[in-house]
Amino acid sequence: MADRMLQFVRVPQAMPDKRDAAARRGDFHEIYADFDVPRAREQSGRCSQCGVPFCQVHCPLGNNIPDWLKLTAEGRLEEAYEVSSATNTFPEICGRICPQDRLCEGNCVIEKGFDSVTIGAVERFITDTAFAQGWVQAPVPRAENGMSVGIVGAGPGGLAAAEQLRLKGYAVHVYDRHDRVGGLMIYGIPNFKLEKEVVLRRHRLFEQAGIVFHLGCEIGRDIGLDELRTRHDAVLLATGVYRARELGGPGAGLAGIVPALDYLIASNRTGLGDAVPEFDSGTLDAAGRDVVVIGGGDTAMDCVRTAIRQGAKSVRCLYRRDRANMPGSLREVKNAEEEGVEFVWLSAPEAFLGDDHVTGVRAVRMHLGLPDASGRQSVEPIEGSHFTIPATLVIKALGFDPEDLPATFAEPALAVSRWGTLKIDHRSFMTSIPGVFAAGDIVRGASLVVWAIRDGRDAAAQMHAWLQHTAAEDGRSSPLAAD
Repeated sequence: MADRMLQFVRVPQAMPDKRDAAARRGDFHEIYADFDVPRAREQSGRCSQCGVPFCQVHCPLGNNIPDWLKLTAEGRLEEAYEVSSATNTFPEICGRICPQDRLCEGNCVIEKGFDSVTIGAVERFITDTAFAQGWVQAPVPRAENGMSVGIVGAGPGGLAAAEQLRLKGYAVHVYDRHDRVGGLMIYGIPNFKLEKEVVLRRHRLFEQAGIVFHLGCEIGRDIGLDELRTRHDAVLLATGVYRARELGGPGAGLAGIVPALDYLIASNRTGLGDAVPEFDSGTLDAAGRDVVVIGGGDTAMDCVRTAIRQGAKSVRCLYRRDRANMPGSLREVKNAEEEGVEFVWLSAPEAFLGDDHVTGVRAVRMHLGLPDASGRQSVEPIEGSHFTIPATLVIKALGFDPEDLPATFAEPALAVSRWGTLKIDHRSFMTSIPGVFAAGDIVRGASLVVWAIRDGRDAAAQMHAWLQHTAAEDGRSSPLAAD
């Protein structure tokens, strides 16, 4: 190991080449190039092979990161892919969009003195190489087990569960109200972070495996939850959370103030070639406009960087805390600043100016106080510090709340928490309705793609255990009962 690993003392950290900011402002292509084999091996060899790998501990999926880094350093890429994909349904997606600076790389043991291993870039390289070499195969089961499951939601949580359940021999049907598979990976995340073909090639593999997708099918409108329960032996709800949090204050109802997800979906649909009247009319197009994005999470970063590419006159991000306390990826902040975004830290909106259409945002300066109940520093306004920012398009990126699923599904027996998320038994993932399970953001609240994948895989394991137990009680046998 010594001749290939522990190279951090002599080999500096190197990310894949990044396109020049001026060039990438003009298109929606991914900004990072691919590693080649020598550079991937060199960067993987920087791993210190810790006895207690904090990168793995802080990965929601518990990925065996030191193992596939060592295999990559040794040139054993197919084995590296097998290890990486054993715990992750979408390693090529996590390698692109996970906030590694807050998770694996941010907890790398060598981070403080030598800069972390570029874990995300190597993860992406491994699986992209596996696709190019034909090593990635459809999740086809060894045998069918005669049982069927229905999954509501074709986002990362639902797809992760679909893959795991298909491998165990279930007939898997996935229902989604959108016309493409992927959820926010298709409609919410811009191409410069995740090109759509990366998601669509997984969709094709799942179809090859026999997973059936019912697209444009909305539960509660086109089919009821009760009918799903009749069709399938078990149902998983993995709908995600889509309802934008509202922003109050004088003028909050003015035209030109839009939710972040509406804005991002319009941009992504346009890029996919769909007709989007709200974009064509200029309502959801930032071209030539003074744009203010309110919020400091990853969705806000997606919005500001999209607005730059659409040709906005100016783009500012208004956030009530400082850089160190923002929830979004600091790597994304750096990319946004390089591309021309201005961050207005420690500032919060008070009112929106204009008659029929927004023309500006009146804001107030904030200062950080003592930690609140969550442990984060509270924020308080500074008296007399008001200022105005010109804005003809204001994008609200304040997070998402769950929709009212009991009402939408016409199923009052579906219990929810005080936050509107679905209540489940956290050991079994089952909701208040027997045989109906739930996972992902609709249980956890708005979170990361990697957490949705983890929840989907865990829910699939619990569904399998419950279905096998139910089959045994009914006197049915399953070819895969021992799995």
